Amino acid sequence: MAFEITGRLTEKFDTQNVSDKFKKREFVIEYRDNPNSSFTEFIKFQLTQDRCSLADGFQVGQDVKIWFNLRGRKWEKDGVVNYFTNLEAWKMEAASAVPASAPSAAAALPDAPAFPADDSTNDLPF
Repeated sequence: MAFEITGRLTEKFDTQNVSDKFKKREFVIEYRDNPNSSFTEFIKFQLTQDRCSLADGFQVGQDVKIWFNLRGRKWEKDGVVNYFTNLEAWKMEAASAVPASAPSAAAALPDAPAFPADDSTNDLPF
């Protein structure tokens, strides 16, 4: 299942070569669930393999829209079990406001049919 979120890019890290076959790049966005709230979330995402370059075209401070998947792993070593969760981004684009010329959802709906004010023409039995 894919998720999406919009926020301000606050950190962008260099690509890390974890092994010969695996590389990753992490970045952080600042997110506010409620624009009127003073509480801010800082959420770290990762890009992997050929997607590491997706962050190249974005600057710190820029508003971005991220599409991502939740990934969870179980890791066991010396009898100790740990669980890890990653937010794996797979698409990034610049966030933009809705253009003022775009019609609203209400404007796109057809007008409701007019109903007579009196019940004389209503032949429903209830």
